[in-house]
Amino acid sequence: MSKDDRGVGMIPTAAGFVVFILFLLLAVQVLYGLYATSTVRGTLNDAASRAANGALSKAQLRRLADDAERSLGRMGDRTTIELRLVDDDADGVPDVVAGSAVADPPRFVPPPLGSVAGLDDIAVSVRVRIERFR
Repeated sequence: MSKDDRGVGMIPTAAGFVVFILFLLLAVQVLYGLYATSTVRGTLNDAASRAANGALSKAQLRRLADDAERSLGRMGDRTTIELRLVDDDADGVPDVVAGSAVADPPRFVPPPLGSVAGLDDIAVSVRVRIERFR
């Protein structure tokens, strides 16, 4: 090896290390995004189920949505949960509790790379039927 070849491998090695770290962060982002999506969806489903079992006023729905956001901990500060009553058959009586949630998960990858990979905000929705005795 001549004196002119010293340090030639430093730049490709550094570039390879940066690419490796970016792929590692992307994998962490995907795994955390899947976990966060499951958690937000489960919390939203629980809140809608509780609402379907007796919350028939807007104030009760808002209280259940606020409780659901608080149950998410720090993630709840970046999450908006909305619950509403829906009348599917137009008889004037609500039949379904519809819920939607939008959350902004923590980012591990640079924003341009995350938006290209589809790792933006989490948006989930649920519909829970209100059961009535006849």
